[in-house]
Amino acid sequence: MGAWSHESFGNDVAGDWTGPLEASVDLGYVEKTLQTVLDVGAGYLEMDEACEAVAAAEAIARLQGNFGVRDAYSRAVDSWVERTRLIPSRALATKAHRVLDRIVSEPSELLEQWQETEDASDWLSAIADLRGRVEA
Repeated sequence: MGAWSHESFGNDVAGDWTGPLEASVDLGYVEKTLQTVLDVGAGYLEMDEACEAVAAAEAIARLQGNFGVRDAYSRAVDSWVERTRLIPSRALATKAHRVLDRIVSEPSELLEQWQETEDASDWLSAIADLRGRVEA
């Protein structure tokens, strides 16, 4: 899975997602990432899209001042948040809620992968915490 932690940036895909974010001057990249998940609808949600969307939701929470774990893996997003000081719309935050709900609903490859581990409850708790930190 390329994951070493249940935290939002505790996987290779989320880390890679932050590269283009650093060059962003608006929330277009974040919104596009979330929309990718919603466009799947009831179809099979691939793991990479879900990991990126978790990172995007985390960026929204941090822009709202609701930081999760701050560590070396979140440094790029934290720096971007501090530099841009963008304010997410209520509609974007609501979209993040819908996306997080979709990620923890079947069929979701990321959900399946975590359910196969002993840390599934930690991951689900981390997603619930993130959802609570995104103010919609």
